[in-house]
Amino acid sequence: MTARTTAHRVQIEYCTQCRWLPRAAWLAQELLTTFETELTELALKPGTGGVFVVRVDDEVVWDRREQGFPEPTAVKRLVRDRVAPGRTLGHSDKQG
Repeated sequence: MTARTTAHRVQIEYCTQCRWLPRAAWLAQELLTTFETELTELALKPGTGGVFVVRVDDEVVWDRREQGFPEPTAVKRLVRDRVAPGRTLGHSDKQG
């Protein structure tokens, strides 16, 4: 199987006032490790006002204001559905 040639970009916008950089950086590391061949870029975007939003190719896939803080496996599934549909995530795909 060959790697996808489509460029995918993930952006994690986080609140600097809330000091959520460590959480954003940890999630970024999880996504980069899982999707190292599918992602061409992952950006951390400082914000304010309690923002914590994950975007894939400019589409919001997770917004803390609506959904609370994400579990990494939930975000991985949402990213996978956009950058590598049909790919298994191994243990991350198993539900409780």
